[in-house]
Amino acid sequence: MSVRASFAPFLALLCLAMTPPAATAQERASAEFEEEARRLADNPLIRDAFRIVEELDDWALELLIELTEIPAPPFMEEERGRRFAELLIELGADSVWTDAEGNVIGLRRGRTGARTIGFGGHLDTVFPEIIDVTVEQRGDTLFAPGVGDDTRGLVVLLAVLRVMEEAGIETEDDIHFVGVVGEEGLGDLRGMKHIYREPESGPDAWIEVDGGGLAGLVVDGLGSVRYRVVFQGPGGHSWGAFGLANPAHALGRAIRRFQDAADALTRSGPRTSYNVGRIGGGTSVNAIPFQSWMEVDMRSVSPESLARIEAVFLEAMDGALAEENALRRDGPPLTVEKNRIGDRPSGNGDRELPLIQRALATTAVFGVQGEFGRSSTDSNVPIALGIPAVTIGRGGIGVGAHSPGERWVNVDGHLAIQRALLLVVAEAGLGGMIP
Repeated sequence: MSVRASFAPFLALLCLAMTPPAATAQERASAEFEEEARRLADNPLIRDAFRIVEELDDWALELLIELTEIPAPPFMEEERGRRFAELLIELGADSVWTDAEGNVIGLRRGRTGARTIGFGGHLDTVFPEIIDVTVEQRGDTLFAPGVGDDTRGLVVLLAVLRVMEEAGIETEDDIHFVGVVGEEGLGDLRGMKHIYREPESGPDAWIEVDGGGLAGLVVDGLGSVRYRVVFQGPGGHSWGAFGLANPAHALGRAIRRFQDAADALTRSGPRTSYNVGRIGGGTSVNAIPFQSWMEVDMRSVSPESLARIEAVFLEAMDGALAEENALRRDGPPLTVEKNRIGDRPSGNGDRELPLIQRALATTAVFGVQGEFGRSSTDSNVPIALGIPAVTIGRGGIGVGAHSPGERWVNVDGHLAIQRALLLVVAEAGLGGMIP
């Protein structure tokens, strides 16, 4: 077995340091699933697969550099998706296709195909086209926007596929290796929403690779709603048209009204947040703007609390519009558009589900106790539908995600690939394994 006992204590501390703030206390799987994971890890096929993972470390780094340097801005994942599809074919997928939303799917058939296990990472990054994604390598550290989130996740998927092929591992269930579109920002989980548009036709279980370390296991989905609000009017000269209703003034009133109400709402009860992330509009310092806009993010661990703060938000927008229109001395009244640009479902995963127990048990094989957490990932969609799902880490050390200074350090990154392989095979069932 390739896990180095001497590294386990350091790895455990590292994973604790990288755990998201929402993570809870360490958990332990039931004895049944711990024994299953140990037996599987001791299987000669799996031991051989672990060895191959270590031998492919340089290949995995080269692949990470290649994929990182293929830009994948929101809604522009096609080029990276095409290369991901080519790699799925090269590495042994039985069939590969791109669905209507742009998700790239590689099927690896199981012996029975009674179930389908979805194994995914997201193709998109948060960075626009203008950002340089050239990778700079210094020793075991790679510097580039998107090198960790979630390009490394895609590499984990592809490495697992290659190793399963080279080690001759068969599973009972089918496995879908999926490059998912639209996970970041205004993508609004569009790829996953498409995969589960008819829940019964989507995979029976979902394993996502996103986030760092080994300890963190996202089993609860953090829901959010997002709006783009636009106040509009005729606009005019700041002196000559003085007296017209001003969209910028209305926007300021709207932010203040919303914060006053939301502050009281979020000081107690289930954790809930709000944020005005972007504002804009206007043409000149001496012009009344014809348009002012903002983009707002609201999140909560509770669907009910999320609905409450959304209602407060909409009320504040209408109140601000009425206030500003009441002050106008001339011209037509302002109007407001409230466009919902994001809706990510929330939900709580069942800790006793076999998939969740297996995630804990396979993590423990590597000397790390898993920690349940809540986040906003592709797993939100199946979790909200009651479908078994978990998001696991991509390993190594990731720093500066969503920033131009992002970097990923290959500190025993192969362990995340080994853990992912062990979990996928445990959930899909090792073909021919005697209970």
